[in-house]
Amino acid sequence: MRYFLYFSYRGTDFHGWQRQPNGVSVQEVLEDALALLLRVKTLVIGAGRTDAGVHAQTMIAHFDSENTDLCSSNLIQRLNGVLPESIAIFDIKAVKDNAHARFDAIARCYEYRITYSKDPFRTKLATRVHAPLDFEAMNQAAQILLDTDDFASFCKLHTDVKTTLCKVTHAAWRQEGNQYIFTIEANRFLRNMVRAVVGTLFEVGRHKMTQEEFRQIVQQKHRTAAGMSAPAEGLFLVNVTYPQDIFLTE
Repeated sequence: MRYFLYFSYRGTDFHGWQRQPNGVSVQEVLEDALALLLRVKTLVIGAGRTDAGVHAQTMIAHFDSENTDLCSSNLIQRLNGVLPESIAIFDIKAVKDNAHARFDAIARCYEYRITYSKDPFRTKLATRVHAPLDFEAMNQAAQILLDTDDFASFCKLHTDVKTTLCKVTHAAWRQEGNQYIFTIEANRFLRNMVRAVVGTLFEVGRHKMTQEEFRQIVQQKHRTAAGMSAPAEGLFLVNVTYPQDIFLTE
């Protein structure tokens, strides 16, 4: 039986999602917890590969098990009992045998959160900025992304992606209290794409780059044209959307 696991994590404590030899990853910790409770080595495939320091409000991963009744078991409670405080499981759903957490996703949504003030409750959970930003100009520039197909200018160099084509359906800043949040939704994202977009929008917000210059950067289709990547600590994966027909119903 294949299952989708729904969970959140604070990325500050991990070297990203993907298992690696030089640091603790979210994937490694989850696989070890499942192996402990299911008493068999269990591979977990995530919906994406967040970088070190990036957080997830909602991440989905799939795994296989010979147990056909995990949804109604107390596995969520048991997993949360052995996982660190920085990872929390909140749902398990049975899916079709060929369902894939990464390849079946039809949309992903990220948020980038910043604040002007020093806030101990947001340390490593939002990026603190000091210079004033023009959010109206940033929002106008962000709309250019909706008319863009190729995001090579915002893709980390020397990655193994076969295409840099993406379809962004929403990109906008909003204010919530003393925090400003950039929400971007697309069918897929490239490595480092959101942080590169935000870092370049910062240049627009500081009036160091015009909207036309932002458009030209997009059209150049090369990472060196864009601005520096924004820090990882402000980035959250907030949702992943799937077609309903991959889920098993009772």
